[in-house]
Amino acid sequence: MNTAWHTRPMAAFDIESTGLDVEGDRIVTAALWRIDPERRSKEVLSWLADPGVEIPADAAEIHGITTERAREQGRPAAEVVAEIADALEAVVAEGLPVVVYNAPYDLTLLDREIARHRPGRPLPAQPLVVDPLVLDKRVDTYRRGSRKLVDVCAHYEVPLAAEEAHGAAADALAAARLAWRIAATHPEIAEMSAAELHTAQIAWKAEQAASFQEYLRRRDPEAVVDGAWPYTPATV
Repeated sequence: MNTAWHTRPMAAFDIESTGLDVEGDRIVTAALWRIDPERRSKEVLSWLADPGVEIPADAAEIHGITTERAREQGRPAAEVVAEIADALEAVVAEGLPVVVYNAPYDLTLLDREIARHRPGRPLPAQPLVVDPLVLDKRVDTYRRGSRKLVDVCAHYEVPLAAEEAHGAAADALAAARLAWRIAATHPEIAEMSAAELHTAQIAWKAEQAASFQEYLRRRDPEAVVDGAWPYTPATV
């Protein structure tokens, strides 16, 4: 029986938001997949929130959700955030690894939204995260070009049409397929357990961030990069 983590059940998560500031921006849409590669089965939970703030035009252009649509079709942010937290908590309780592309962004933003709408009940116990962005940079460090999800998927021949990109459900599923493809083609990734891979990625992300920080500082001495992987918990 094949017990490699990428052949076993997993979850995949993605958020689309009002912007890139994890401290102040809000969730607009989110999706959480449950995927069983062996059974070739998958199911998704999706959410559309009214974030309670204006959705900037540049953000709406990316994910397609305007302020008007969010107000008409979205549910109150507090309800959506609570449901996302509960759903994530359920997959964590089952021990499923959670695939999140660029995890520090999505999970830190979710942590702040939970603190905002459900104080006293923080992000569920830390999931075993698989971040295909970290994996790709590990196995193909010196490849030139964009590391955006749509471009990395194109490199690995993972389906994600440009017109589908930045939809939470499409992006989360593409991230899961990307994680599978990287593991399937790199035995050193596949041979780790999900827990071992999670721990390894903490070190790999730190190395990658340090390298990027050095690069940025050569251009701008004041530049900084994102926080700890897989997310930076709020300080209370």
